[in-house]
Amino acid sequence: MSIQAYSMGKKEIREAQAKKLKEVVTRVYENSPFYRRRLKEAGIDIANFRPEDIRKVPFTTKTDLRDNYPLGLISVDKSKIVRMHASSGTTGNPTVVAYTKRDIDAWAELNKRCLEVCGVTSDDVVQVAYGYGLFTGGLGLHYGAERLGAKVIPASTGNTKRQLKLMKDLGTTVLACTPSYALFLSESAKEEGIDPKKDLRLRVGVLGAEPWSESTRKVLEEEFMQSAHDIYGMSELNGPGVAIECRKKDGLHVWEDHYFVEIIDPNTGEVLEPGEKGEMAVTTLEKEGMPLLRYRTRDITILDDEVCECGMAHARIKKILGRTDDMLKIRGICVFPSQIEEVISGFEGLTPFYQLVVDRDGPLDRLLVKVEVSEDFKSDRLTEIVDLQKRLEEELRDVLSISAAVELTEPRTLPRSEGKAQRIIDLRRI
Repeated sequence: MSIQAYSMGKKEIREAQAKKLKEVVTRVYENSPFYRRRLKEAGIDIANFRPEDIRKVPFTTKTDLRDNYPLGLISVDKSKIVRMHASSGTTGNPTVVAYTKRDIDAWAELNKRCLEVCGVTSDDVVQVAYGYGLFTGGLGLHYGAERLGAKVIPASTGNTKRQLKLMKDLGTTVLACTPSYALFLSESAKEEGIDPKKDLRLRVGVLGAEPWSESTRKVLEEEFMQSAHDIYGMSELNGPGVAIECRKKDGLHVWEDHYFVEIIDPNTGEVLEPGEKGEMAVTTLEKEGMPLLRYRTRDITILDDEVCECGMAHARIKKILGRTDDMLKIRGICVFPSQIEEVISGFEGLTPFYQLVVDRDGPLDRLLVKVEVSEDFKSDRLTEIVDLQKRLEEELRDVLSISAAVELTEPRTLPRSEGKAQRIIDLRRI
């Protein structure tokens, strides 16, 4: 199955997608009251469905999942459901995702593919430091590593000292976690007197669940591991395993025999051409328990449909630029944290740890960017600190087209995360 997936050409991929699109639309029409109603209202001709007709299908949103809580979107009899994952539900009903045995098996295969594309083999020791439980991150990579035949350490998140001890004593060669936690582990290793390049054997990082920048990759590959790879997924689409960076690291290959991807204008829903930036909408082609049609991920990216230098024809998405719900609108300008991270990375003396605080000064929005200086920034002269702060403020203004105040903080004064980093404090919402 894996070898066939890697060797598929563009024509073969498109033929498979055309066939599977009709199958999944027919299946949800026959088995899901929610989608049957939606498709009828949209005037979709199921019997004569063509691939291009997918654009006539209404989008599915997270609100649809919450409104049909808990299992209103399944397309099989409840007796076939063997697993359910769910979001935290902090803002209302959680979003529940249901799996059949076939879905679990396919999910394991997708994560196996992702690990293989990163260069992971059965000889590796894979430490999974994503959360387990209702969050899909841990189990997805766990299944993939086991299916590959690698040794798995199901460390989950937290207990950083133990994580480092396990890495050292058990010879971890592959680390799967969020990029922000990988940075924290790297920082903590040095505090524990561990030289990652000498005392650890980390070859590969499989890092996802939050947007991250090339500057973060640079820091991790210089200080902690040999090769850091971005992995993409979300619970509604199975979990991790939707897309992965190959060794060329020029975008994330989407497994197009399982997912049909469209890039849309987040405001109008218009489908954009490859190369244009927009929100990603995904149709699941193989999911049995709870297939989704044109699911709006809220993730902003760019689709590249050219064959990769690695030889795989599966289309690539560029690194996620941000989420529409993480986007800050400040004085009418759209700002993504990843833009600020890239600016910070261009300055010597600063760490990758930062925090954005948005507030109001009367009717006007105000942005404060807090950034830690590095341990080797030894300057005790006020003029040097002020100069660095001023240069960073000027660069942010040029990139963002708005002014932002900068506060330089001492090392290790900003919050660390053992899961997803909390970069934004928006006081306007309080």
